Amino acid sequence: MQVTYADSNSIPELANLFDQYRIFYEQETDIKGAIAFLNSRFKNKDSVIFIASENSGIVGFAQLYPSFSSVGMERIWILNDLFVSSNSRCQNIATKLMEAARKHAEETGALRVDLATQVSNTLAQKLYASLGYSKNESFYHYSLPIE
Repeated sequence: MQVTYADSNSIPELANLFDQYRIFYEQETDIKGAIAFLNSRFKNKDSVIFIASENSGIVGFAQLYPSFSSVGMERIWILNDLFVSSNSRCQNIATKLMEAARKHAEETGALRVDLATQVSNTLAQKLYASLGYSKNESFYHYSLPIE
């Protein structure tokens, strides 16, 4: 298993896994939309995507978005997406993707990596804690849907 940066050549295969990720979060399948979304990320250079590949192809990915901390006056990375195909789980692939994200943050001089997960996703929470992530007890996060 190998973890590398994705590029635009990865999109056709990555889009299928990205679609599975969205289905996991109860969204309708939309391969065309996944392709367009990923193409836009690469064209605009507004995210970094790591892919985990085996002989069978891409089996996992992690997507980071850049942001900044005004208080810390430094770059931060938001690990927005982490997914491993169902038949490739329990093989430390998510751990390797998370390690690649951490290394990327270090190499880019980032202050930290932030992420959010569903309250019910206890497996992911255990992974994050095992890698040194701490649960933020100081801030609430709010969302405003724009319709």
